[in-house]
Amino acid sequence: MTNLDIAEMRNKKYGLTMQLLALCWTFWMLPVQAAEMPYVPLTSFGDNPGALTSFYLPVSENLNVPRTGNASLIVLLHGCIQDGVELANKSGLTSLALENNFAVLVPQQSYQNNVKRCFNWFASQDTQLDSGEMLSIKNMILATQEKLATKHVYVIGLSAGGAMASAALVNYPDLFQGGAVIAGLPYPCADNLIKAISCMKEGPSQSVEELAQFAKAIHPLQTHWPSLSIWTGDSDNVVNANNAQMLAFQWQILTQSDTNPTVTNEAGYSISRWKNAQNKALIELITIKDFGHGIAVNPDIKHGGEESDFLLRAPISSVTEIIKLWGV
Repeated sequence: MTNLDIAEMRNKKYGLTMQLLALCWTFWMLPVQAAEMPYVPLTSFGDNPGALTSFYLPVSENLNVPRTGNASLIVLLHGCIQDGVELANKSGLTSLALENNFAVLVPQQSYQNNVKRCFNWFASQDTQLDSGEMLSIKNMILATQEKLATKHVYVIGLSAGGAMASAALVNYPDLFQGGAVIAGLPYPCADNLIKAISCMKEGPSQSVEELAQFAKAIHPLQTHWPSLSIWTGDSDNVVNANNAQMLAFQWQILTQSDTNPTVTNEAGYSISRWKNAQNKALIELITIKDFGHGIAVNPDIKHGGEESDFLLRAPISSVTEIIKLWGV
């Protein structure tokens, strides 16, 4: 072997080594994926009269993001039968959290508490201020806020979780910056199972004025209410779309927004927005055409989610639009 051959072998070996180093550096610099960022059980959060469990995504801790106290926490309340973390992953919320550096808290219902694994949104002992499941969720939020040093809190609820989100927003308006109720119901819509079935099929028996007065009676001095994003399908045969309309008008009274919304029609859906005196939209109602019971996902866009049970394909993604609205 000549000196020229030896030099050529060394050059090839050096080139291969540099390629491997470059490849390793590329993988090292790749963004952290959801699989590498598991949800962590929240094991200590104070009183838990609702006997719920909970998981959180500690984005700030794992990404070494400085704790400025300005980070946001998104609370996700799942629907019946569902696993909350799975819903977070499939809806696109987890990947959005990893990219945008906000934290996620996922309270979880059990089959022991409810045979359908629904949050007990129709049971007054679980929805009243500082009672049952409602108090458990509140304590989870406060504990996670303290643990992760998050400042702003938002809540997203689907179906039964949407009904619980409505209750949480009425009970703790100062705790949340904003809320999103997807295929859900206004609070209080029912205080027993028979009324719950009627409310789901027909809508609330109360007037919107009565719904608003109920909230005002809990907080008679309240002047600020969280912004609200409401989602419904016009073909939802599980929760009547009338519930979404009633919820919007309940919130219109509470926030003292304009009585007449501005309506925008898009391909496959419409958006009604109620604005305050400063021309800021405080309430939005998204009605999706030919859409059933579930959360809207659009797998064709980034973070748009994937189709599954109660995750239904649509021309718009609920989670991406809600996060965009909140600016987190």
